[in-house]
Amino acid sequence: MQRHKNLVLGSVAAAVMAVTHTVSAGGVLRLDEVAVGELDPGKASDYADSILMFNVYDTLVLPEQGGPGLVPHLAKSWEADGNSYTFSLRDDVQFQSGNPLTADDVVFSLERMQNLGQGLSYLFAGVESAEAVDGSTVRFNLSTPYAPFVASLLRLPIVDKALVMENLGEGEGEMGDWGQAFLSQNAAGTGAYTVSSHNPQEETVMAKHDGYFLDIADAAPDTVRLRYGLEPATVRTLIAQGEHDISSQWLPPEVLKALAGDGAQLLTEGGTGAFYVKMNTTKPPLDDANCRLALSHAFDYGAAVKMIAVTDDISQGSAASGAVPVGMLGANPADSILSQDMDAAKAALEQCQYNPADHELELSWIAEVPIEERFALLMQANFTALGFNASIKKLPWALFAEQVSKPENTPHISQLFVNAVTGDPDTLLYGMYHSGSAGTWQSPEYLNDGEVDTLLDQGRTATDPAARADAYSALNTRLMAIAPTIYGYDRQSVFAASTRVKVPALSDPAQAFGLDGMGFSFRLMEVTE
Repeated sequence: MQRHKNLVLGSVAAAVMAVTHTVSAGGVLRLDEVAVGELDPGKASDYADSILMFNVYDTLVLPEQGGPGLVPHLAKSWEADGNSYTFSLRDDVQFQSGNPLTADDVVFSLERMQNLGQGLSYLFAGVESAEAVDGSTVRFNLSTPYAPFVASLLRLPIVDKALVMENLGEGEGEMGDWGQAFLSQNAAGTGAYTVSSHNPQEETVMAKHDGYFLDIADAAPDTVRLRYGLEPATVRTLIAQGEHDISSQWLPPEVLKALAGDGAQLLTEGGTGAFYVKMNTTKPPLDDANCRLALSHAFDYGAAVKMIAVTDDISQGSAASGAVPVGMLGANPADSILSQDMDAAKAALEQCQYNPADHELELSWIAEVPIEERFALLMQANFTALGFNASIKKLPWALFAEQVSKPENTPHISQLFVNAVTGDPDTLLYGMYHSGSAGTWQSPEYLNDGEVDTLLDQGRTATDPAARADAYSALNTRLMAIAPTIYGYDRQSVFAASTRVKVPALSDPAQAFGLDGMGFSFRLMEVTE
């Protein structure tokens, strides 16, 4: 039996207390993200959603700040016995409604996510049951071993069962819509911030929750205004005029550089993912692996990395070494960087069953991420040199996410930034490449490869870390051999911010969380008036 116990949330408490020095209290924090904000914790999946989840809701565990590992949060301890995991809950936590947190809420949160089958529910497909042993103890029973299970709980926000049950909408069965209509506009969490208003197309307004179970510094923002879909030019003007505080990570490098030159600070979040050029393996000519290999060799990796440099010291990414980001389990060495090789591209194309002149490749880019237009132009030039015809298509995120739900509607080429949503390679790679995960925004390759499926399953079920590393290393090799994706670069998020805010988790590596989005825990920020 393995046991983990840590009754004192030392790292979290220290981070909270670290922001209590003499700064004018509170104020309004203004920031933006490009995508629509999904408030329902059972559907949340992307970066904007994560910002909402990590502030409005809490999870049983948190990442250790400044290093690897997990620490208790809503849970005060846990133990593992085979395929069963038992968590003891804190007894001092209340939901924003005033209802106390109990084991029933944890069980309900899991069952709700499993029944909705959306967002990151695939992380919990192997959980056979959850049971409330007593009011403060919950046990998860897994049907098969799942090595990163505790890490997956970073993506199980705990909802207020009593409040949701009072607000069930129409739907099939006893649970109706499982509260989807209610939770699309209202919060039911224990988090440090409540939701004042929510328009998923425009803005979410949040307010500091005075009843939070951990201390919140006086200097933490009293109000947060998270806006969606602002144009880069608008963000630049607002920050320069002192009317905006933190940009999204999607500003073009030259805009970030200009803002830094005007006095803005640059915040960074270490990546647990990469920039991926995804190829639809169901559409000719990309249903032939040799054709995909030709394109992957023709891609100008060096030019792509130069395009994302912000300053001499700060960039939005670094050269990739393969399918697994450098530093992650199973990655190739950092010095084995990918580079353009036109001779290898032409050799692979000779083995392809298709004549490139007979096919036009549709290269898509996301309208809200302007740097992707430049990558599309780069690819158009690279692929034309091989004899392909290539057209460029601009797609708003919402339309893209809808189109990729069916392979026949999915473009030949899609550009995506994908992260390991728990920091573990399973949550980066399984959702992209397992044949059972196709049809989401993460998996427009529609890959169906038995060896890939086997290695992904080994990576999530092996209990020995060395065996997991071997599985992901072999997976890396296999993915490079069949080339469903062009691995553009390993990413780092860069944000421009006004000097009136301090964000230790995005400026001090010793306080970084190592999980994308959690650096935006508002309770750990400072805002001056």
